[in-house]
Formats: sequence, C-alpha cells, structure tokens
Amino acid sequence: MRNGVAGLGALGLNAVTGLAALALLCLVPASGVLVPLGRIGRAPLGFVLALVHRLAAFQRRWAGGVLGGHETQGHRPAWRELAWLAVHGVTGPAPVAALAAMLAALEYVFFRLKPAETSVLNTFALSLSTVAIAALVIAAVPLFRTGQARLARALLDGGQEPDARIRQLTASRAAVADAHAAEVRRIERDLHDGAQAKLIAVRMHLGLAGGSRDPDELARMIDEARELAGQALTDLRDLVRGIHPPVLADRGLSGAIEASALSCPMPVDVDLDLPGRPQPPVESAVYFAAAEALTNAARHSGASRAWIRLRHTGGVLRLTVGDDGRGGVRPAGGTGVRGIEDRLSAFDGALTVSSPPGGPTELTMEVPCALS
Repeated sequence: MRNGVAGLGALGLNAVTGLAALALLCLVPASGVLVPLGRIGRAPLGFVLALVHRLAAFQRRWAGGVLGGHETQGHRPAWRELAWLAVHGVTGPAPVAALAAMLAALEYVFFRLKPAETSVLNTFALSLSTVAIAALVIAAVPLFRTGQARLARALLDGGQEPDARIRQLTASRAAVADAHAAEVRRIERDLHDGAQAKLIAVRMHLGLAGGSRDPDELARMIDEARELAGQALTDLRDLVRGIHPPVLADRGLSGAIEASALSCPMPVDVDLDLPGRPQPPVESAVYFAAAEALTNAARHSGASRAWIRLRHTGGVLRLTVGDDGRGGVRPAGGTGVRGIEDRLSAFDGALTVSSPPGGPTELTMEVPCALS
C-alpha cells in the first residue's frame, strides 16, 4: 500500500512537472527561440532556459532515485533539454490521465453498469472485468513510474558527450592518485617523525643503560625507555586507526559514524537507516568523508548543533551532514570540501553543497553501491 501511494505521488509530481514543461515550451519561442543558443545569457531567453535547466536537473535526480545510480556530470547540449521538454510536456500528464480513465472504467463497471438480465454468467463477467481493471491499475502505477524515469534518463543523460565523460573520469582518477600519494607521504612522515624516532630513542636509552654502573641511573634509563616504547605504541595505534579505524571494522558504518558524532564537540543529531554494509572501501571512504565534514563544521562554521542522515535507496548510499552555522561554504574555497570530493570520486560518487550566507549548511554525499 505504501509503495502504491508513493507511486501515485510520483506520477502526480510528474504530471505537475509535465505541465510546467509544457508552459516553458510555450515560453521558449515567445522569449526569442531564434536567438543563437550561444547567447543564452541574454534575457529573457536566458532566464527561460535557466528554468528549463533547473527542471531538467530535478527530473534527472528523480530518475536517479527511481532507477538507482546518480546524476552524471558533464556538458549537456541545450537542444537535448528542449527535446526532453517537448516530450515530457506530453508524457508527464499522460499516465495520470490514463489512470483516471482506468479508475473511471472501474467505477462504471462496479457501480453503474446494470445488466439487462441478471444471471450467474453476467455476474461472473462483471466481477472478472472489475478484477481485471483493478489489477491493471495496480500494475500500471510502477510501470508508468519506471517508464517515465527511463525516458527521462534516456533523453537527458543518453546524449552526454563522451569526451566530457572521459575528461571527468580522467580528472577523478588523477585526484584519487594525488590523494593516495599524499596519504602515503603522510603515513611515511608520521612513521619517521613519530614511532621511528621514539624507537630509536628507546634503543639509545637501552644502550646507555647497558653501560651504566649506577643502579639508580640504570633504573631511570629503563623507565624512560619503557615510557618511550609506550608512546611509540600509542603513535602506531593512532596511525592504524587513521588508516582503518577499528570501530569501523567492529561496528560498521552506522556505528562508526555514531562514535564520530559522540566525539564531536557540539551536539549532533544522528538519523541512520542502513539495512546492510557497503563494500569495505566504500564504507571507509564514506566514514572519513563524514568525519571530515563534522570536523570542518566544528572548526569553522560557528554552529551550535549539527545533524547527520544516512540512507540507502535505489542503489545509492546517501549521506547528509548539516549544521546551523554561518554558511557560505564554497566547494572551491577550501581543502576540506575538495578532499571530500576527491575521496568520493574514487567510487564515482558526488558531493552537493548547499550553504547560503547565514546558513544552514548541508553537504550531501552520494555513492552508488550495493549492500551485503
């Protein structure tokens, strides 16, 4: 029942966007469709085409939620969105009209059709017709919903320029390689300046202790060597925790995010609904992205509270981290957001930033993956 209601709601929403597409389609020629598309920045055509682009982007996100995956990036020609506008203006309201006709037929057969002769055969025929129409209505809702999603994806994403996609993947892989090299250098530096230095100091203290004849001096050096060994062990544990936290291996992504939220210096509302576990590399990437987002919010936003939502729908893991701080976060304005983007890009993930001046700020991370 819940799926049926959701399907009807989706078809109703598509009917509304279809009517909006029809209205925009009428506005395009009225605003000067003969103006070259290269000059779309000029009003009023630029304003109308910007509305077309926003409506098409909304439809792509909706189709991604229905079919799984996420919106692909890259250049999309304006003519393709205009072609979708013409098709969606008809196909958007059409399923609602078809369902209304089916329901009208069902109501007519069930309540109004009176056979001229009452018999078992007529009663059976009317009952069979009623059941058939009702089954057709129930089956049509998910079919119409999926069909519209596939049509939107085919029209809006099917013509993405191959070169643009290749450039995107090349940049993504280059960013991943750079991030991997930086992480290797960080681990090397932490080992060299931390645990290795302390272990060398332990060796020196033990060497001096071996040549000492003073019992008090010998005990002091052994105590210092023991303390340095403990510090080196702590450094190694912190280093391993930074590579793959034990809480992530023990409690999964939801438990690790909850632990990260508890350690945050400000209150964090946690809403996690994850019925399974992603693959370990995806799990690690999403966890560190969430931890980085919380750290950035605590350090720079001036927020009094934050929130985290985690869902897995349509084959996409969606994580939202928000705060009620001052806002104004720009993806190109800091290494924290760029680092999250680079981390997610390794798995064909995407990051959307909503941060108007004055707040609130929301970072939405989407990674296509399956759960085990």
